[in-house]
Amino acid sequence: MPGTNLTRDEAATRAALLDVTSYGVELDLTTGETTFASTTTLEFTCREPGASTFADLVAPTVREITLNGRPLDPATAFADSRIALDDLEATNTLVVVADCAYSNTGEGLHRFVDPVDDKVYLYSQFEVPDARRVFTTFEQPDLKSVFTFTVTAPSHWVVVSNAPTPEPTPAGDGVATWSFPTTKRMSTYITAIVAGEYHGELDTYEGKFGTIPLGHYCRQSLKEHMDTAELVKLTKQSFAWFEEQFDYPYPFGKYDQLYVPEYNAGAMENAGCVTLRDEYLPRSRQPRSFFEFRASVITHEMAHMWFGDLVTMKWWDDLWLNESFAEWACYWCEANATEFDDAWTGFANARKQTGYRADQLPSTHPIAADNVDLHAVEVNFDMITYAKGASVLKQLVAWVGIEPFLQGLRAYFREWEYGNPEFKDLLATLEKESGRELQGWAQEWLQTAGVNTLAPAFEVAEDGTYSSFAVAQSAHADYPTLRRHRLGIGLYDEVDGRLVRRQYLEIDVEGATTEVPELVGVAQPALLLLNDEDHAYAKIRLDERSLATAISSLSAFEDSLPRALVWGAAWDMTRDGEMRTRDWVDLVLANIGRETDAWAVTRIPASTALAVNFYSDPAHRADLRATWESGLRELLLAAEPGSDHQLTFARSYAAAAHRDAALDDLIGLLDGSFGVEGLAVDQDLRWALITALAKTGRFGDAEIDAELEVDRTISGKEQAAAARVAQPTAEAKAAGWAAITDPATPNETSREMAMSIFRFGQEDVLEPYLEKFLDAATTLIDTLGFHKASTVLEYGFPKPLGSEATLARLDAWLADNDAPKGAQRYIGEARAEIARALAAQACDAR
Repeated sequence: MPGTNLTRDEAATRAALLDVTSYGVELDLTTGETTFASTTTLEFTCREPGASTFADLVAPTVREITLNGRPLDPATAFADSRIALDDLEATNTLVVVADCAYSNTGEGLHRFVDPVDDKVYLYSQFEVPDARRVFTTFEQPDLKSVFTFTVTAPSHWVVVSNAPTPEPTPAGDGVATWSFPTTKRMSTYITAIVAGEYHGELDTYEGKFGTIPLGHYCRQSLKEHMDTAELVKLTKQSFAWFEEQFDYPYPFGKYDQLYVPEYNAGAMENAGCVTLRDEYLPRSRQPRSFFEFRASVITHEMAHMWFGDLVTMKWWDDLWLNESFAEWACYWCEANATEFDDAWTGFANARKQTGYRADQLPSTHPIAADNVDLHAVEVNFDMITYAKGASVLKQLVAWVGIEPFLQGLRAYFREWEYGNPEFKDLLATLEKESGRELQGWAQEWLQTAGVNTLAPAFEVAEDGTYSSFAVAQSAHADYPTLRRHRLGIGLYDEVDGRLVRRQYLEIDVEGATTEVPELVGVAQPALLLLNDEDHAYAKIRLDERSLATAISSLSAFEDSLPRALVWGAAWDMTRDGEMRTRDWVDLVLANIGRETDAWAVTRIPASTALAVNFYSDPAHRADLRATWESGLRELLLAAEPGSDHQLTFARSYAAAAHRDAALDDLIGLLDGSFGVEGLAVDQDLRWALITALAKTGRFGDAEIDAELEVDRTISGKEQAAAARVAQPTAEAKAAGWAAITDPATPNETSREMAMSIFRFGQEDVLEPYLEKFLDAATTLIDTLGFHKASTVLEYGFPKPLGSEATLARLDAWLADNDAPKGAQRYIGEARAEIARALAAQACDAR
């Protein structure tokens, strides 16, 4: 039985048969705390009268089904999340009355009660296939239509959807009805309903094509943290940039952004009704990288209004294009229109690294994945889609030129407005505008998986000049494609204590070896950097002299982008077992204190913590942990008071603390006996300190409970749950694992616990959890739902148990199991991470 799955072939058959004229959706949100009433009137035409098809609905109860005036028996017509529709006419009307269920998984219509004030908040999340959890649909992106929503809710609520919010009309005692205008033509997955006791602030943007009303919304308990002026500024800057560059008016009239609780994703591009994680409204001090990332999320979702909402993929095979484009566009906009003009450095230091990591896992896949059904879409919605796709589009822009690329986009928007093209349609437009042949490029970059490695290959003459120079390209044996790369090469010398670029050239790399005659006779620099300017998507290697310069003088770079590329190269070499972990730690401790890029400051210590605990030689791991702990303390005390460096080093020191003196420092930070000038020990930092102390056994339930009494917000409850499961006791792990695998545990709480429960240094109490995890893997997706289960499967694996014996056990399990493909994927990834760690440990032992 298909269940909630839908195949590409089924969708194509249905799209060939139907056109959807309109949806009328009536929702009554006053019928209870577990379900709500949903009535859908669906008007559609059929090209073959007499044919059969089906509509989609996920609901605990279907009360009435009427097709063209004929009542259908729900007991027979509704089965397996589908409504069978037979003997269709040329013009059809389907009316379905159902009770749909609220969720606590972030899918469909999520219901949240704020523990601070008991106020109720609802929001929808429909991507990929979850509008059918709220109303009856033809749940596929190419059956676009217009939607008219009517919502009945408590009269003191705020109700927001894709169309402008109307004035409510009274509908009884304390109840009102909102009758929204009909929307523009759109896909089901970008429709939205947000309702509850939200706080809202309104503004307008006056732009190239006229006025756009703006709204920003959050929970009442967060309104003091909603920095609306900054959010409005970013929104207006992004609108100005995109309207000018795309030369096409914003399509959806008004633009609301709603910060919602317990959100699975970062944000969702619902047309004119964008939902975002309310963690983006921080209640405690955050570093610049936090706000830089938030800006990228805001600009990412706005880019979707044109690319994704106005012009939408035909089927989920082109999901990559949707997300890759928005990801590229958000950094492009940030760098040109906001205060974050170094956004591409942050991209190189953080986001791009997630693409490299994903592309080296056994689950890697081509950017343009073969999504045969919805289950495949869910599995392939990853950092290949986002980070690698954006990196490759960045390279495409360099390949064809920004102006031809934009001309192609403008023509594409005009030709396909409110339609459903395929990638080949965009490619044809770009070829026409640029004059470049792109079919070969697309095959090379989009239809193959894996990342290439580029390394310098040279000889040096007695006078210190290159007598030969080439770029060597290699690929993993499982993914052997060698690709064309547009590659910058930078030569850097040490001048008065600075690393200064002496020479730069760009070449086209192709095949296993590309000779670079321009460098023959050129003096060898202190540091040679392949992929300078970061056009290419490839791992790069540093030669021995360049690596030595990096370790001693990385912070001497004048510019942040080449420094980011060297950080990335050294990290790749560490992960690949080509550079000792202890050398990586030396590099970090010597240079991170003077790093200027916000993303490098926050990301690199987190990566180093993983390396210390997982990639280091076990024989000297204790010494390296001590070096890392004491080095972070020195960095913390040396950092500028009140700086991002100081905040990051405080958090990192807390995470690394394990010796008595360091743990005493953490207690001193909490009670004020150990003061660090400029460091505000606010609520979020307090939870980080408490969790670190709980992890080592210095704090227990009593101290966690005491802090929770002070912070009874949902964030406090989630952080308390994370602190409890971090404790090094069998009882804490058992209680935590039971909660993580319980469907009743809210999705965000489950996520925080899954990321906290299995800690390095606690291996003795973690031993039973390899088998518990493998047993649970067969049922988690069915019991928790895909999104919630995938979080547990990805973050809740007992990685500290990584060993040769664990590898053997995972190999046996992978060879013979009944688990869903999604679960097999995550366990295969865990196995690969352990194998990588063991190779790095062997390198570190040398």
